[in-house]
Amino acid sequence: MTHYLDFEKPLAEIEGKAEELRALARDNEGMDVASEAAALDAKAQAMLKDLYGKLTPWRKCQVARHPERPHCKDYIEALFTEYMPLAGDRNFADDHAVMGGTARFNDMPVVVIGHEKGNDTQSRLDRNFGMARPEGYRKAVRLMEMADKFGLPVITLIDTPGAYPGKGAEERGQSEAIARSTEKCLQIGVPLVSVVIGEGGSGGAVAFATANRVAMLEHSVYSVISPEGCASILWKDSDKMREAAEALRLTAQDLIKLGVADRVIPEPLGGAHRDRAVVIANVGKAIAGMLEEMDGHKAKDLIRARRQKFLSMGSKGLAA
Repeated sequence: MTHYLDFEKPLAEIEGKAEELRALARDNEGMDVASEAAALDAKAQAMLKDLYGKLTPWRKCQVARHPERPHCKDYIEALFTEYMPLAGDRNFADDHAVMGGTARFNDMPVVVIGHEKGNDTQSRLDRNFGMARPEGYRKAVRLMEMADKFGLPVITLIDTPGAYPGKGAEERGQSEAIARSTEKCLQIGVPLVSVVIGEGGSGGAVAFATANRVAMLEHSVYSVISPEGCASILWKDSDKMREAAEALRLTAQDLIKLGVADRVIPEPLGGAHRDRAVVIANVGKAIAGMLEEMDGHKAKDLIRARRQKFLSMGSKGLAA
C-alpha cells in the first residue's frame, strides 16, 4: 500500500478510485473498466507532474523523509557485490545506524559507508532511525583508515536527520567523534565520493560527506539543522518549519548554486519511492562518473583538492 504525503491527498483519491475499479473488475468477470481506469491514471499522472514540478523546500523535506524511499541497505544490495560488513569501533560497541564494509563497485574494490534508517518499526528502532552514536563515527574512521592503507576508494551514502543527541552519546564524546570523522575525511589519500540519498542533517551528515565529490538526489535535503529545529531556535515555534526550510536553502538545487553539492541526480516523477530501480541505477551511474573523474589522481592531489573545495565553499553563491 502506497504511503501518501499530506500534499498528495488529492492524488491518493484519484489513484485509489482507479485501483477500486480494477479490483471490482477482478471480482466481476466480464466487467470492462479499462477506459475509466486509464482516464483516472492519466489524470493522476498529470496531477503528479504538477505537484512535483513546483515542490517547496518543505515539501522536498517531506519527500526526502518518505518511509518508502530506498535506504542505504537497498543501494548496497543493488549496486555492490561481495559486500563484507565490518562491525564495531574497537572501543565500545557496534552502531547499527551506520553500515560499512568492503565491497566491489563495477568490479572495483571499494569501501562503502552509510547511514541506515530501517524500513519497518523493529528495524527503525534497531537502526535508531539513522541517528548515529559516537561508536558509529568511530567505526567510520576505522573503515576510512583501512581504505587509505589499502588504496581503496571510499563511497558514502548520507541519510540521517542528524547525530543522536542522547545523554549516553554525549557522555561518550559525540561531538569529538563527529569531528574526528570529518577530519579523517580530509586526511585520506584516496577518492572519496558522497551521495545524499535522503536527509543530510547537521554534523552527522558532514562527518561522512566531507568528500571530493558530493552528489544529491533531486529531492534530497542537506542542512546544518532540521527545519523544525531551526524554527524552534529562531522563532520558538516548531510549526514555522516551512519558513525555516525556505531560509535554510537546503534543497539540492540551492546547494548546487552555493557550491556545496557538485551534481544533482534525477529522481523518477513522484520521488525515488515511485521507481526504486531507476533511482538506484541513476545513483550507480553518478558514483561511477565521479570516481572516473578522479581516476589516476595522486594522493596528495586528492587531499589538496578536497581541502580547497571546503575552504572555498559558499564563495560561488556569494559571488552570484
